[in-house]
Amino acid sequence: MGNLKLKGKDILKLGYPNNQSVNIALEVMKRNFATKNIHHVKSLLKEILINPEDFEKDLTFGQIAEALLSSKKTEKRMLNTNRASFQIFGNNISDEAKNQLYTALKLPIATQGTLMPDAHSGYGLPIGGVLAVENAVIPYGVGMDIGCRMSLSILDTPVSYLDGAKDKYEKALGEHTKFGMYETHKSHVDHEIFDRDTFDLIPILRRLKGKAIKQMGSSGGGNHFVEFGEVEITEEDAQINLPKGKYLGILSHSGSRGLGAEIAQYYSRVATEQCPLPKEAQNFAWLDLNTHLGLEYWTAMNLAGDYASACHDDIHRRLVKAVGGRVKARIENHHNFAWKEIHNGKEVIVHRKGATPANENELGMIPGSMTAKGFIVRGKGNPDSLNSASHGAGRAFSRGECRNRFTQNDIKKELKLKNVTLMGGNAEEAPMAYKDINEVMNAQSELVDILGTFQPRIVRMDK
Repeated sequence: MGNLKLKGKDILKLGYPNNQSVNIALEVMKRNFATKNIHHVKSLLKEILINPEDFEKDLTFGQIAEALLSSKKTEKRMLNTNRASFQIFGNNISDEAKNQLYTALKLPIATQGTLMPDAHSGYGLPIGGVLAVENAVIPYGVGMDIGCRMSLSILDTPVSYLDGAKDKYEKALGEHTKFGMYETHKSHVDHEIFDRDTFDLIPILRRLKGKAIKQMGSSGGGNHFVEFGEVEITEEDAQINLPKGKYLGILSHSGSRGLGAEIAQYYSRVATEQCPLPKEAQNFAWLDLNTHLGLEYWTAMNLAGDYASACHDDIHRRLVKAVGGRVKARIENHHNFAWKEIHNGKEVIVHRKGATPANENELGMIPGSMTAKGFIVRGKGNPDSLNSASHGAGRAFSRGECRNRFTQNDIKKELKLKNVTLMGGNAEEAPMAYKDINEVMNAQSELVDILGTFQPRIVRMDK
């Protein structure tokens, strides 16, 4: 790897103003053109200096162009004294989670917010928090696990096989699912996502591509899982196109792995530098979508979301190949993401951090716990919830509280009672760690219709 011998004084000699644009130009060129001839690099910099407007939207040079076009100082942003409009669904929500939403609602870019009935406190926006803003994206409003999602495959296999051939299904989960930071598959799938030029356009993505290839088809730690269970369709829906009855299903919950985590960390840090806020609001630092960095994060976020989806596809493909059967229906949704949507006649960016999109007639999957039923739902498009619903039952106890409160014996008793086999898992994800999913569903009857349920039977989690 070459080392570009470019200095700040070289850039000043080209006619660059003596301000932040010099440092940015130096960093961008060294990061992207380390092996290139210095004369070539200088001619590129000269081109950007002459016509910065032509490079504003360029993923490589946009940051330099922006610095040249704007010599504005980074000023501390103030919060509004009044909150934007909001609604809270459900009663069993901590004051800490509510206060996090109230702070977000005072951001000058905020237009509307809501809390789902599974809400609990998080970093910045609470888990189960939904926030609409104008023309900006908040990395911590999306969360660390970009594109964390649910995916349910309903098979044509008789559900009785889960008892009759239980060993086969346990073996499939043991051999064909990988969890946590270190487990990866021996054979890597050649997915179209790795051919996308987005990986080459943004330096951080270029660096993370190898890791993304390695982790394809694996799941995270914590509350992520892959499980076989019993699907019951209770209401017929043209999109699912299955008669009422019981089916064997595969349900997975995971996100964009190391790729998403590193994108989140990098752009959260950058946003904090670009957008200083009062201490209580600093995790809400945003990137304006008219800026190069805003566009860069938006592009990276969408790639991470597609990668998360591809990981689930690979998990389900491996398992179906191992156990047999055909997929009759697939229901899936992100629940850590930001979307461009129209609300009150205006385009806004809706952040759902641990919330399921529930636009009118949109299908989704809301899990319970390792022993509790999850629900197949159809959105009602309720504007008060920004067309959203909960993403699960929500935590009743923090991970730390769970370690002190529940023993392996407590978990074993609960698993036996509900006829569930657990592979991996720990006290932090104990069934008792979560709120009652039935209460959560009752609190969002205005947000979704229930079309069916998923009862876990064989659950695999990180050890």
